[in-house]
Amino acid sequence: MYPIIRLLKEQMKFRGQPMGLFETHVSHHRCWPLDLDPWMELNNGRTLTLFDLGRMPFSTRTGLMRALRRNGWGMTVAGSAPRYRRRVRLFHRVEMRTRLLGWDRRFLYTEQSMWRRGEALNHILLRLAVTSDAGIVPPETLIAAMGHADRETPVLADWVQAWIDAENSRPWPPMQNAPVASRAAQTPP
Repeated sequence: MYPIIRLLKEQMKFRGQPMGLFETHVSHHRCWPLDLDPWMELNNGRTLTLFDLGRMPFSTRTGLMRALRRNGWGMTVAGSAPRYRRRVRLFHRVEMRTRLLGWDRRFLYTEQSMWRRGEALNHILLRLAVTSDAGIVPPETLIAAMGHADRETPVLADWVQAWIDAENSRPWPPMQNAPVASRAAQTPP
């Protein structure tokens, strides 16, 4: 079940607290029983959902949400690269950091991370697309609608650009009809 009540709480908590386009939004979250997997730790899929709890107030505080609503646009995650490094257990309190890294001709790139006692627990790089009935809205159009027409994207870090390049070389649609080697062919004589 999606944590709508937690999302509303986060939105209310940061209401009326605007922030700059490239500032870092910091929020705090607790791992509750519904967040756990069978190994009694934060479920990997739920981690992605909890990142929403940081991204939505970030979007509101930077004016992104207002620009989306005013223009009838939507936003979607068009790609993600999560890293899970440390366990989050029941009732652990984590600090989440969310920030915009920049954009290219089609997508916004953000990063989010969870921390506990000064240690990084997990991290995600996200590619976000603004959508309209006509398709993807160029990020420059969104940034201008947010009141930052004069802003240019910072140069994206090498590791971000490497991920973008890897994604651009990835086949689409997936190669569903590619032949699969039989088990007999994989077993050495």
